[in-house]
Amino acid sequence: MADSVAFPARAQSRSVSLPAIPWYLWASIIGVTSAMVGVEWDISWHRSIGRDTFWTPPHMAIYLCGVIAGISSAYLILATTLGKLPQMRAASVRMWGFYGPLGAFITAWGGVAMLVSAPFDDWWHNAYGLDVKILSPPHTVLAAGIFAIELGALILVLGYMNRADGEEKRRLNWLYLYLGSMIVINFQILTMEYTDRVLQHTGAFYIAVSFAVPATLIGIAIGSGRRWAATILAAVYSLFMASLVWILPLFPAQPKLGPVMNAVTQFIPPNFPLLLIVPAFAIDLVRGRIARWNGWLQAMALGSLFFGVFWGAEWLFADFLMTPAAANAFFGTMYRDYGTGPESLDARNLFAPAGSGFGTLMAIALGASIVMSRIGVGWGRWMGTVKR
Repeated sequence: MADSVAFPARAQSRSVSLPAIPWYLWASIIGVTSAMVGVEWDISWHRSIGRDTFWTPPHMAIYLCGVIAGISSAYLILATTLGKLPQMRAASVRMWGFYGPLGAFITAWGGVAMLVSAPFDDWWHNAYGLDVKILSPPHTVLAAGIFAIELGALILVLGYMNRADGEEKRRLNWLYLYLGSMIVINFQILTMEYTDRVLQHTGAFYIAVSFAVPATLIGIAIGSGRRWAATILAAVYSLFMASLVWILPLFPAQPKLGPVMNAVTQFIPPNFPLLLIVPAFAIDLVRGRIARWNGWLQAMALGSLFFGVFWGAEWLFADFLMTPAAANAFFGTMYRDYGTGPESLDARNLFAPAGSGFGTLMAIALGASIVMSRIGVGWGRWMGTVKR
């Protein structure tokens, strides 16, 4: 009964006889995980070694996602179209003469986009050298492909989950929430230039988080229907990111590009995860009580709650991360890439100045949190209707 709360009822689906968790759902999970591990590993590789060749292990992990997505989605679409999976026809959509679940078509597009980005990225680096921004043109194509695969996998699992009952539904719900956490991680990667530790007392940091997190956190929680869905999603995100802090520095690395401003002998991990679990818990406490409210009223309540609780929690936690108590293998604040000079804010454990427009930027962040929460509420309600 712990999962029973006052969420909007879902329409009853027709009975479709399907395997509990078929192999192509597991393939989606493996592919998405490979991409997120690969991207974080690749960023660490750039910060610890520098880009030396396209054929690095992190790149292979990233593009393995595209291969897996392409094979599994192509099989599912072709097998359904050719009648090899007759039980899937009732749970499929038609597109360009082919039949298959909606998520399979989205995943197939993402796989193609990822594989197209590979030679584009290799040419870009050979022509222009290292990227100075995360979202270079080839990386934008790659990011769009990864997001499409994550979204397609989420909808594919969601279709099965919304047709299932009992224990099968609960197992699929866990896979659904896991995929949701991977989407949160993906958006955190895309905004990492604005969420560095030294920026966590600036308005730009809170704007970036307000745009990146509430829609996914709230939407996936509503689509799940579980009482503590947002908290579970944030906990998986936190464990994944913290594991990188704990594991990556165990492996040796040495810079191959210059200038080397800081001696590096091991892989440099990402920052310790943001305290998203605190506002996620607060959202779960009130979400069921306001589930029948108008969409914008829900968004104002949940968006304001997310912003206020996150601001209070992360601001104080950022203060702690600047102290010697956080310079250990658990929090990892002493790890700095080879391009970090001794006079940098990071090396001196100083925050970037907030600036004179801090109040205006925080008001924008609050507005962004409310708007993105409204998107999340609408998306979550739509996901409750997905059966195909």
